This record gives sequence, structure tokens and C-alpha cells, in this order.
Amino acid sequence: MGSIYALLSLGLTMIFGILDIVNFAQGELYMLGAYVGFFLIAVLHINFLLALVISMIVMGVFGILVERFSFRPLMGKPHTSMILGTVGLSIFLMNGAILIFGAEPRRVGTPYSDIFVNLGPFSLSMQRVLVFAVTAALIILLTLFIQKTKMGKAMRACAQDLTAARIVGIDTNRIAMLTCFIGSALAAAGGVLIAPLFLVSPVMGLKACLKAFVVVILGGLGNVPGAIVGGFIIGIAENLTAGFISSEVKDLIPFSILILILLVKPEGLFGKYIPEKV
Repeated sequence: MGSIYALLSLGLTMIFGILDIVNFAQGELYMLGAYVGFFLIAVLHINFLLALVISMIVMGVFGILVERFSFRPLMGKPHTSMILGTVGLSIFLMNGAILIFGAEPRRVGTPYSDIFVNLGPFSLSMQRVLVFAVTAALIILLTLFIQKTKMGKAMRACAQDLTAARIVGIDTNRIAMLTCFIGSALAAAGGVLIAPLFLVSPVMGLKACLKAFVVVILGGLGNVPGAIVGGFIIGIAENLTAGFISSEVKDLIPFSILILILLVKPEGLFGKYIPEKV
């Protein structure tokens, strides 16, 4: 679960850090990615890992369309307009999924769910090991892309100052499209990876997105390492609670941590307090 929260939060924090847009529809991109994976695996009988890659590409392209027709018109608008716009997109996608796929949850079967790996006294299904392994690989690839490539340097420049980046000749529209492609692809990866462990449904993104926002605030808005660390903190904390206390109260833990971090360190664990001149 920490891996899934990290993937969702990475997309959220990249979109906020570069485009300054809080994307409340990130959970629905995660949900649609799970449905694309379900179609490829259950209907077309494509190998799970290949279906994962295809789903990421399909949802990445969908993310470009979202940026072009939903996010770009909101650029430069008041934050209230941005929030209402992404909330409206979230509701539209959720209800569209109900109309197209139906409200009944669906199960995705993979051979990895029936293979178990013994790690000392612990026994894990290969699917759960795969979730962590793929997440680690995606995080490493994303880090290398951002730090080592010319496009990654342009993304970091846009995150620092979008206007200044535009002045020095960076195509900010292209960077915005790339950011939404990556953010949507990461959300889709989370959806496909988690689909065999839980049921796929049109409302599956709602709770996951809320917890991803907790992760982003915990790690620091716009901070990529913070999103990764925060995802694992929340995932581990809520599952330890379910295992040692009760599964009925595990959903209280992320929001209790959110309240605590807002009281103690509102800029997040890795965030920095930056005063703004009015």
C-alpha cells in the first residue's frame, strides 16, 4: 500500500510542483488505469507486465488530453477555479466509469497471486512483491529522468519558476503535457498493480486519492522525495494499525497523521517554509 500511495502522490506532487494545480482527479486516473488493465488482462488475455506497460501508455496519453482540455484553461486562474475544475473532472470521470463499466466491482486474476515467496518467517504473494519491485523501478527511472536528462532539467526549471522558464525559451506547454503524461502513467501503474489484490470499481480512486493528498502534505507540497517517503509512512502505519489494533480504525491513522503534521510542521517533513511578499 505504501508503494501505491507513493505512485499516486508522485503524480500529484509533480503536477502541483510544476503546474501549480491541485489535481483532485488523480484518483480517477488510478481507477481508469485499473480498468484498462482489467480489459487487457481479463478480456484480451495479455501478460500482466505487458498489460501494465500498455495501461501506463494509454493513461499517459489520456493525461495529455486532460492537460490540454482541462488543466491548460485553468492556468493562471484563481486557485478556487482550479480546485472546482479538477473536482468536476473527478466527478465526471467517476460517473462516466459507472455508466460504461457498471457499478459492480470486478476481480483481476494473475498467476503471480498464486505464487508465494518466503522471506524468513514471512510469506508474501509474488503479486505483492511485484508491487514493491515495480514501484522501486519506476521511482529510480523517474529520478534518473528528472536529474540526468535535458527534459528533466527543464521540468525542474518550470517547478522553480514557470514564468522565468518561459522567458529563457523553455516550451512550458510541452513540459506541462509531459508532466501530466508521467503523472497519469504513474497513477495507472498503481491501479494495475493493486487490481489483482483488491476489487476494481468506479469508486476505488476516491479513498486512495484522499490518502495520497495526506501523503503529499506529509512529505511537503511539490517535493518528490517527500511523496515517496510519505507514501511508505502512511502505508506502513495504517497496515500496522490494521494488524495490531483493528482494521476498522486503520483509515483514521492517515488523517490523524495529517492533523499532527499540520499542527507541528505544516510545510511537511521535507518542505521548506518560504515567505511570500504581498
